Amino acid sequence: MVAPAVSTPGPIRTGATAPPDAAVAVRVWDLPTRLFHWVIAASIVGSVVTAKIGGNALAWHFRLGYLALALLAFRLLWGFVGGHWSRFSTFVPGPGRLLRYLRGRARPEEHAEVGHSPLGSLSVLAMLLLLALQVGTGLVADDEIANTGPLNRFVANATALAATSWHKHWGSKLIVALVVLHVAAIVYYRVKKRRDLVPPMITGDKRLPRGVPASADGTAQRLFALVLVLACAAAAAWVASLGT
Repeated sequence: MVAPAVSTPGPIRTGATAPPDAAVAVRVWDLPTRLFHWVIAASIVGSVVTAKIGGNALAWHFRLGYLALALLAFRLLWGFVGGHWSRFSTFVPGPGRLLRYLRGRARPEEHAEVGHSPLGSLSVLAMLLLLALQVGTGLVADDEIANTGPLNRFVANATALAATSWHKHWGSKLIVALVVLHVAAIVYYRVKKRRDLVPPMITGDKRLPRGVPASADGTAQRLFALVLVLACAAAAAWVASLGT
């Protein structure tokens, strides 16, 4: 299934009188991608905090885990049918593109700094994969006290204990480390390169040369994303029900 083709909203259209080399507002991050970014960030913070508190807060830890499961499933689908700069085919670098970027020889048509840079893309992929592993281990975990994941009964006890150990220790530490690295990269770009990465993830737009491809972000695109989110939420709720 493919996303419907939608023209970009009015605010990002360029004026006919603008010079060919003038910077114009281009929609880079569609609304579904932006919402995913901020909601998954909030769920990560909430999950870490509730895990540290323990006790009754673990009920919210589980809820946030199911939220993360739904969000990750949505982002996987959106990576194939979402806006131009949100698609894996656009921002996941091949070896040649990555090497050219590291050598400072990125080709103009690669638009290396429009969406995620090649290094930024690898960071995003690492975060998504680690989050998926953390959610997956949580689904089969068993703290041998009072809490088990909804899929715990489908795995061997040794597997559940190994997953629990990873989930509580290395998995949690690595996620915190990647979040800190992500924030450090944002600060580095702001201070050293004079590029603020936060506003585009709020407004969706960047000032870029004319001709840079824009992400479709119209009403039909957003409704399609909503359908995917609801489907992913239903799937996550079904997984949660397996533990009851």
